[in-house]
Amino acid sequence: MNYIIKTEGLMCGHCDASVETALFNVAGVTDAEADHETQTVTVECSDAVSPDQLTAAVEAAGEKFHALTVEEV
Repeated sequence: MNYIIKTEGLMCGHCDASVETALFNVAGVTDAEADHETQTVTVECSDAVSPDQLTAAVEAAGEKFHALTVEEV
């Protein structure tokens, strides 16, 4: 499955890397690419990964990071 996560709080490449690392720690995530310029994260994962898991991972990456929406694409 592929998701686009709309975020807020990503300010730089370091922020992007923090969110990507947190998402890769979710079992079943095979790719994650954050972009602070567009405030989006593109995620590829298995069907077993829920949007709630992705939201939790983004928000666990740092107190300033928030997942506003998680949309399947």
